[in-house]
Amino acid sequence: MGIRLGGLLIKELLQFLRDPVMLVMILWLYTGEVIMCTRSLSLEAQNLPLAVVDLDRSPASRALADAFLAGDAFRPAGHPRSEAQAMSALQAGSARAALVIPETFARDLARGVPAPVQLLLDGADSNVAAQARGFALAALQGFAPPPGSQARTALPAQPQVQAVVRAWYNPDQNSRRFTVLSMIALAGFIVGVIHPAASIVRERETGTLEQLRVTPIGSADLFVAKTLPTLFMGLVSVLPSLVIARLFEVPLAGSLGLFLALTGLFLFSAIGLGVLVAAIARTLQQALLLAFFGLFPLLFLSGTIAPVESMPEVLQQASVVSPLRHYMDVILGIFLKGAGLAELWPQALALLVIGAVLFAAAWAVFRREFG
Repeated sequence: MGIRLGGLLIKELLQFLRDPVMLVMILWLYTGEVIMCTRSLSLEAQNLPLAVVDLDRSPASRALADAFLAGDAFRPAGHPRSEAQAMSALQAGSARAALVIPETFARDLARGVPAPVQLLLDGADSNVAAQARGFALAALQGFAPPPGSQARTALPAQPQVQAVVRAWYNPDQNSRRFTVLSMIALAGFIVGVIHPAASIVRERETGTLEQLRVTPIGSADLFVAKTLPTLFMGLVSVLPSLVIARLFEVPLAGSLGLFLALTGLFLFSAIGLGVLVAAIARTLQQALLLAFFGLFPLLFLSGTIAPVESMPEVLQQASVVSPLRHYMDVILGIFLKGAGLAELWPQALALLVIGAVLFAAAWAVFRREFG
């Protein structure tokens, strides 16, 4: 019995070592995945883009802006000329917060009365908004006006600068809204990747693909048949999630048609990735493992777990290729901000380019493998 068992153990070990796909995945999980998650999963927000609307243009107002940008909490995101332009930056996602300094800022400091400023926050991600609020209040508390800009009669116990904080798009800072929308995006991506991958590999295992090769059906027909139903199913599956979102008090502030159109672009890239997985995998088990192997890095780089701005520069650059990152901007923008194509065209273009590249690569590999 011992000899037979030893032989079986050796056979299984050799079979495992002969599976390069499994070996690469295990090596990646214990090395690259650990490194990437450790570097990217920082729940502390940093380098948040801050737009500064300086209507006062005085040494005191410039000193206040410098106080906000002195640490690692904020980075400059332009100088809009009005509060309306700052709101447009928040809606488009190019800024996470906006500091509005009124024209009377330096004058109020000189008179010895509290100088009000306005802090506008993108409340779509309540966790990031709460941290941005804390960073801003800390900067205001430590702000020291330039010499000569503050009246000597100012009461020392009275705050020099008073902040009026307004969280837009999610005023009550309900974190469930962000969670619901991120789960809808993740579900769509999983369906788009796994369904075509599993479908193609399953037919390869059962021999159906070999039977189709001897029929008049061409590789282009088969490719379309494996991709279009997934796209249709993904779009239809999104509709019940709208009801779920409504149950969790997530409003649809934007256009439903635009949401479905951009969801189609998002699924376009996910399906292309799924076909690529099917071309590499030889078994259904390998296909599922490879799918999750690709899903995890794209999930970490999407900003759903940790803000993209808090990641190292190299990971921020790498996140540009993640369709999930761009789709998160889309779904948050349409649902919570009421954003239209005028604000979301960069994300739409990114999804189109990523989808076209993945789909073209998927077609080339599919035609070679199954043509």
